[in-house]
Amino acid sequence: MTPKIVGKVDDLHLLLDLMPQRLREYLIDLDNLESLEEIVVDLGYCPEVRFSNTVHRLKELGDTTIEDIIGITDRTGIFNADNRAGIERTLHRISAIRNRSQDIIGLTCRIGRAVEGTVDIIQDIVESGQNCLFLGPPGIGKTTILREVARVLSTISSKRVIVVDTSNEIAGDGDIPHPGIGYARRMQVPSPDQQHAIMIEAVENHMPEVIIVDEIGTEEETKAARTIAERGVQLVATAHGYQLDNLIKNPTLSDLIGGFQNVILGDEEAKFRGTSKTVIERKGLPTFDVVIELRARELFAIYNPVATHVDSLLQSDPLDPELRKRQDDGNVQIETPQPQPSQSIKDSDSIASQSPPPPTKTVFPFGININRLKAVLNSLNAPLKIVNEIREASFVLTTKSKTGPKSKVSQLAKTHQVPLHIISSQNNDDITKFIRTMFKLRISDDILEDEAIQEVQHACKRVLAESRFVELAPRPGYLRRIQHQVAYEFDLNSMSVGEDPNRRLRIYPRV
Repeated sequence: MTPKIVGKVDDLHLLLDLMPQRLREYLIDLDNLESLEEIVVDLGYCPEVRFSNTVHRLKELGDTTIEDIIGITDRTGIFNADNRAGIERTLHRISAIRNRSQDIIGLTCRIGRAVEGTVDIIQDIVESGQNCLFLGPPGIGKTTILREVARVLSTISSKRVIVVDTSNEIAGDGDIPHPGIGYARRMQVPSPDQQHAIMIEAVENHMPEVIIVDEIGTEEETKAARTIAERGVQLVATAHGYQLDNLIKNPTLSDLIGGFQNVILGDEEAKFRGTSKTVIERKGLPTFDVVIELRARELFAIYNPVATHVDSLLQSDPLDPELRKRQDDGNVQIETPQPQPSQSIKDSDSIASQSPPPPTKTVFPFGININRLKAVLNSLNAPLKIVNEIREASFVLTTKSKTGPKSKVSQLAKTHQVPLHIISSQNNDDITKFIRTMFKLRISDDILEDEAIQEVQHACKRVLAESRFVELAPRPGYLRRIQHQVAYEFDLNSMSVGEDPNRRLRIYPRV
């Protein structure tokens, strides 16, 4: 079954009780109150209520007076250093606008929701232990994602999770955190400028396996994030920026993806590269393994590994990210970057297309991440369909750790008289190998990939031994991407040169 997205609004009446009586009565009578996102009251303007797709200005309620604002703030309580306040044990947030005399003249009241089911689209990445950084515009749901990540990792994965909550936005106001973060522990931050210190304190004092941080935005927080990553603790965070390119251009946050430096090349080297004498290169390993752009509430662009994508951007040879989209029926559609095969492969494909396609089979996965299996099937274009009922399956696929003489999956397969196929693990490589073998898919690709990998490995050893650049044979784009990754693993620089069909890799030592 596909997990449902369930949004829970906690004690909305507590927020409505803060509003002036005429506004509260208007809101209570609304039919679509559950989709309300923000209430805005500004001195001298009529109140404004914002829904996901519409904004209503309530002129019939008259302009907001200073008495209206004072009444709300008196019932709200104390605003902290970043002009935010909350309601205890809820996720609602009230933000203030002040005048030059520091008097409050405007309020933005955001309705908080704990939304379950939002992480399943990237759950395989989050549970892998990789450091994940989320990017996206304000209001798109980054904090909601962090809250659900905390719940999933602390309950389903049973990990020790600590949430560093600067404005009490992730786990709500008050000393007892909101149940939306599961069993995760919450460390509150006295003021925004102390967030980096609390991040380090969490690692040193409380032995977490995962740390979750909202809005990394300063140089101190960037350094704290690198310290956490170097100590082997998984870090899940958000940062200011809409997309990966914003991080590259931001000198404060660029260290999150490796940092950058200007390198001056010699005349001969610049000539061979076909570039100017000054080039930009990545300085070191990124703090985060994966960058995930929230392009829409249900559309994620995944840069994994981010180091490869950053290097390709710097070399003006960008790689497309993996796209994951939740469809209206709740299923997740995964679009992996499609390789550009060489002409020989196209010819073999055209010959193969003349023969009838193999019949579509159905599989019932047991103990295997469905999103990961879908990604492999999409990348291989295999005639295999995932089913939710074992009686509809051609075979059952599981891992070695789930099997045994009296295991549940063995009993199920025996009862329903369905063949049982066992793979070593649910890693992408093991799943891919099994699918390729079952359907005899593009064996020639494997041979070409092996040749390309052997070629680049030999070239990297030459570069290290001779301290000079080495050019490889022309390859199609998808093989060049593999070779770029191998060069990165050897800690060498690489770039694509020439024009298709003679475009090829050039590998040279780091300066």
